[in-house]
Amino acid sequence: MQQTNNSKFLMGLMSVVFFMWGALTCLNDLLVPNLKAKFHLNYTEAMLVQFCFFLTYALASVPASKLIAKIGYKKGIIFGLVVAAVGCSFFILAAQFNEYFIFLFGLFVLATGVVCLQVAANPFVTLIGEAKYASSRLNFAQALNSLGTTLIPLILGTAIIGGSIAASYTGIIVVLVVFILAIGFVPFPVAGQPTADVVAESKTSVWKIPGVMLGAMAIFLYVGTEVSAGSLIVNYLNLPTIANMAKMNAAHYLSFFWGGALIGRFLGAWLLRYLNPAKLVRNYALFNALLVLVSVLSHGYIAMWCILSLGLFNSVMFPTIFSIALEGMGELKSRVSGVLCAAIVGGALIPLIQGALADKIGLQNSFILLILTYLGLAFYAIWANKHKQTL
Repeated sequence: MQQTNNSKFLMGLMSVVFFMWGALTCLNDLLVPNLKAKFHLNYTEAMLVQFCFFLTYALASVPASKLIAKIGYKKGIIFGLVVAAVGCSFFILAAQFNEYFIFLFGLFVLATGVVCLQVAANPFVTLIGEAKYASSRLNFAQALNSLGTTLIPLILGTAIIGGSIAASYTGIIVVLVVFILAIGFVPFPVAGQPTADVVAESKTSVWKIPGVMLGAMAIFLYVGTEVSAGSLIVNYLNLPTIANMAKMNAAHYLSFFWGGALIGRFLGAWLLRYLNPAKLVRNYALFNALLVLVSVLSHGYIAMWCILSLGLFNSVMFPTIFSIALEGMGELKSRVSGVLCAAIVGGALIPLIQGALADKIGLQNSFILLILTYLGLAFYAIWANKHKQTL
């Protein structure tokens, strides 16, 4: 898609979409400690919140990419918002009947909507404007995603930790409906839209492209790492050896984790106009591995701030890995986007593994797992820096 007069307006619109799904996803980090206490769950059982949410990416991403190839980006985004609103309605029902499995089902439906938003919005943002600034634009949009994850703990943290789940999700449904109605009147350019014919005629298998597969591995590791850390921060700060902080107070500190990602993504949107994207991911991954190591080996506020600081250096990883994997994919962008979004299932599996470790060896020691995942991300970045992919 060539640069158009309304590209800035479309970029602003996409930024709102990114903000909204960031807010929806961050709510899970508040639900984990709430439901763990409410239903007397262990860490493994509590992590089923993230498992049910992120499992959807493995099941729905490829079908969503095919759907969007047929109906286009605009209808795909509207469809995602509608499904997300339906998912939120189950939380009201779950709160009324006090049933954990209804919460989990609602998360699955909500996540299906978020998957559609991801599959449609990520490649669309890379198409709005000059190709050489694709990573920069995606980092800027992800910064708005981080704004959602930063503000939600401050706005709804006390309410959700305190138990006001139904009221919070009712408000979210109202916001989603308003935005669905608003976006329906905004014209999307035809140029750059995926089409069913192009996807059907392409004989290239994205599963055979090394850069796509390794990019998917990196997305798997990154999302799993971010989700695992974010889900456990409230309980981590609650530990007597860390901060001995009440959970309602710890919920507000979650904003430091996501606020770091917000700052880092705005900074990254500027830095990536001048720096090598893969090298930046490598350096950030290695530094975060060091932060986790220090946190595991220490206690008190040193351990606390090391974990909270991960967000700052997580910041550029997802959008940069995503744009690197999409580079040179041409007409296969929607297919590749589906594969990459399917890899977000790492957010289901890695937190579940860390939850099981926390039950066995303690919450603080379980963070050793994240050292390994960050090293895996560094490996991908080193590989990507040496191999420029083309079809």
